[in-house]
Amino acid sequence: MAAQAPRVIKLLNSPVLVFAVSSYTPCMCAHPRSRIEILADPKPLFCQDSSPTCRSVIGGNPLLPRFGYPSERLLRLSEPKKYLPAFLEQRSRESPEWPVSLAAQNYNASKRILQLAQPKAVHPDFVPPREVPTQISSFAVSAKASARVEKLAEPLIREMTCCSKHTKPGVVISTVSRASQKVVASPRTIELSKPRQVHAKFMPARDPEWPVTAAAKRAMATERIVALAQPTARPRTGLTALNPDAFKVKEAALKAVCSPRLEELARPIQR
Repeated sequence: MAAQAPRVIKLLNSPVLVFAVSSYTPCMCAHPRSRIEILADPKPLFCQDSSPTCRSVIGGNPLLPRFGYPSERLLRLSEPKKYLPAFLEQRSRESPEWPVSLAAQNYNASKRILQLAQPKAVHPDFVPPREVPTQISSFAVSAKASARVEKLAEPLIREMTCCSKHTKPGVVISTVSRASQKVVASPRTIELSKPRQVHAKFMPARDPEWPVTAAAKRAMATERIVALAQPTARPRTGLTALNPDAFKVKEAALKAVCSPRLEELARPIQR
């Protein structure tokens, strides 16, 4: 008879989750166990210690010792990052925190500063965006479609024209009659069936790379070619062509009086 495997049992009256090893094994001689029952058994616990009790690690990793000291590597990694000497020499002040003077603490803001500190108000005609999920009324939920609405909701059925009525999709579209198979094409039909010819003076696309002749290398440009090669002279634009007197106001404009129509047009639109 094969040796019996040890069983693991739980001690109920123990404050700590402790497992003990028992040598009890039910008899498997009369009724052999199935493969599912064998796989359903819990895995045995293997302890390094030879004692009969061991701690369960089902809920997580085992606890560390109470009195443990970090290694030198952990102590060195836990130290804060030190600044480079070049950074300490180039920084503007010693610390990012600086004291605030008493005058700044007791300063009273003016009306203009308080006015500028107010947040920008929304335009009175501003309409906020409507929420995407709309509220459906109870009448619309309980409504029943009429016969006309149901008829209009039906999909449009189009007749399949790619296949013959007597064949299935994927089969030959139509059969060729015997008269069509024995017909003889006329000279006009044969002429129309010929592909269109290219023009006699048609030149195919030239290769983008071609050798340069020796005569072209020794050619000298004429005065006319040199004149045509000069870029087109256009007036300068930008700040270089800015007129210094462009923003100078004339004396007549300084003495001008605005008409009532201009005042009316200069007023902002009231919204």
